[in-house]
Amino acid sequence: MSANKDKKTGKWICQFYYKDSAGKRRKKFRRGFTTKRDALRWEREFLLVSRRDPMMLFSSFTEIYLEDMSHRLRASTVRGKRYVIREKILPFFGNIPISRIRPCDVRSWEASLLQGDQASGRRYSPTYLKTIYNQLNAIFNYAVKYYELRENPCRKAGSIGSGQAGEMQFWTLAEYRRFISALPPDMPTTLGFQTLYYTGMRLGELLALTRADLDVAGQTIRINKSCQRSRKGDVVTPPKTARGNRTVSIPPFLTELLSRYADTLPPGDDALLFPFHKYALAKILEQTCAQLHLKRIRLHDLRHSHASLLIELGFTPLLIAERLGHEKVETTMNVYSHLYPGKQQEVAERLETLGVPEN
Repeated sequence: MSANKDKKTGKWICQFYYKDSAGKRRKKFRRGFTTKRDALRWEREFLLVSRRDPMMLFSSFTEIYLEDMSHRLRASTVRGKRYVIREKILPFFGNIPISRIRPCDVRSWEASLLQGDQASGRRYSPTYLKTIYNQLNAIFNYAVKYYELRENPCRKAGSIGSGQAGEMQFWTLAEYRRFISALPPDMPTTLGFQTLYYTGMRLGELLALTRADLDVAGQTIRINKSCQRSRKGDVVTPPKTARGNRTVSIPPFLTELLSRYADTLPPGDDALLFPFHKYALAKILEQTCAQLHLKRIRLHDLRHSHASLLIELGFTPLLIAERLGHEKVETTMNVYSHLYPGKQQEVAERLETLGVPEN
């Protein structure tokens, strides 16, 4: 019998032999089960997982999925996946064998998401609903492709949410100036906001900047890494895309501010320019917007604000794509196309100034 009771503790012990992926016979042992049923259930699930059997519980399969993804995706991306799976998917599907999840189960799960967050009473945005759905769909596609699951139930159930965000939030130059003038001028966080607005770099790229990345003579900043900062330490990775490796020009006034600030940092080219956490910026942003009754935007929207400023100044989508580190100029057009329609009338008016050619 694989389950035996420990006479000393009164708990149950599970021990059995199995064959690993190489066909080698191995022994598995675990103690501390409250009941014999729990011990046997653990044995059964372990064997299903070791055989990569689609009858394994959905929760077990997600661990296999995340382990594989951890070798192929950025650490921050895997953390995001793990959070969505843990908080939005496992509470519904975790204890169901993956092969027994039906389209009607997916529909029921979608209905619960459409009702919103039960704790706060707030509804999820269409883009967030789409993100959650896409994660479940990706897990089932992975199971179909690599673990012989017969079909993906999400296909019959249909999608929820929208891949297109609503109206993009950004600040005009006047709004940004109101915000930045309300902050202490010599604080590192204030300089962080200025760098985000006048370069359009991503937040992770800002947090990864070192003194060596600042070229005062050339008035440029080199962007070649991204940083995810947490209590467990910094995780530094390459930029989001290949074209994320770039050098951006900065205005003289920002060069001077950064140069003076860099002189106050600890010695060494690897000294971080902005060693604070993103939440320090987020807190300042929220509090200052409330004090000034200024339109509330996210930190990432400073990137959109920079792009909006460049569009207003008449720069081409290609130049903006290079500055933002977009992989393709089509990405820039897709994200910011709604900011261009207003230029159509300007084009017509400029053409009119050329006059009608004589016959």
